[in-house]
Amino acid sequence: MLGGTEFVGRAVVEAALGRGWEVTVFHRGRHEPPPGVGVLHGDRTAEGGLKALSGPDLAPWDAVVDTWSGAPTAVRDSARLLADRAGRYVYVSSGSVYAFPAAPGRGEDRPVVEGSPDDGGDVDYARAKRGGELAATDAFGERALLVRAGLILGPWENIGRLPWWLNRVARGGEILAPGPPGLELQYIDVRDLADWTLDAAEAGLHGPYGLVSPPGHTTMRELMETMVRVTGADAELRWADPDFLTRAGVEPWTELPVWVPPGGDLYDTLHRSDVTKALAAGLRCRPFAETAAGTWEWLCSLGGEAPLRPDRPRHGLAPEREAELLRSLAG
Repeated sequence: MLGGTEFVGRAVVEAALGRGWEVTVFHRGRHEPPPGVGVLHGDRTAEGGLKALSGPDLAPWDAVVDTWSGAPTAVRDSARLLADRAGRYVYVSSGSVYAFPAAPGRGEDRPVVEGSPDDGGDVDYARAKRGGELAATDAFGERALLVRAGLILGPWENIGRLPWWLNRVARGGEILAPGPPGLELQYIDVRDLADWTLDAAEAGLHGPYGLVSPPGHTTMRELMETMVRVTGADAELRWADPDFLTRAGVEPWTELPVWVPPGGDLYDTLHRSDVTKALAAGLRCRPFAETAAGTWEWLCSLGGEAPLRPDRPRHGLAPEREAELLRSLAG
C-alpha cells in the first residue's frame, strides 16, 4: 500500500488486514499506520525517495494499491519501479477524469481529460488523476486496475464533507437543509470502495471502473434525517429550495457539502453516473445509515475534530452565514 495511513488508503489497509492478508505500508511517517502492517518509509517526491521499495531482501507483492493525487510523475516512478516486483497495480483514480460536463447515465465510455504520466509540479486534480492512470497503465498494461471513484464518504474522511455535516447537526437548533428533500444522491462508502477494490484485484480485473453507488442510493432527506437520528441531536430541519439558495449565492458542494442543485451539468456529473460495470463486478453499497453511524463513531473517538488535508478547501457554511440565511428563509 502506497500511503495507507489516511482515509481511502487506511480503509484499504484495514480491509486487507481483516482478510488476513499480509500488508506492507510505504509512507512518509507523518501518521501512524494501522497496527499489524509492515512499514517502509520514503518520500515519493524526493530524490531517491523510493529506495525502500527496491531493497534486494524484499519479497514480491501480489498487488500494489496507490491513492496518489499529486503530480503523476510520482505514480510513474513508483509503477516503473514495481512493474517486475508486483503482480498488479491498482490506482484509485477519480470520476473527475471525465471531461465536464458529463452526460447523465453514461459509464466508463465517457470522454476523459488530457493528461500525461510526465506531468509534474502544479497540475489540476483532474489532469493529475488522469496522468496517474496513464502512468499505471504504461507500466503494468492489463495488470493495471483504475478505480474511478465518485464522492467518497465514511470513517477517516479527511476532506471534511460528512464530518462537517455531522458536527453541524450535532449542535442542534435550526439547520438549513438544502432541498428538494427528494434530491437523489450518489456516493461510495470508503469501506465499500476498499472491499470492492480488494475483490477486484484478487479477481484480476483491469482497466477503468466507475465506483460510486447507483443513482438514488440515498436522498437529501434521508441524509439529513439520518444524521439527526445518529447524533441524537435536538435539531429542526428547515428546508430551502434550490432557487432560494442560488439567489442567496450559496456555493454548492463546498458551503453545503454533497449538495448541488438538480437539473444542471454539475448535478448530472456528480449524481447521475451509470455504474452497471462495477455492479456486475460485485459492488455492494451499504445503506447511508451505516455510513453516517460509522463516521459519527469515528468522529466521537477523536473528540469531534476530524483531521483535514491542508491541500483541500474547507467545507461548510459559517455559523453567521447560516443564521443569516435562516432569517431570510423565515421572511
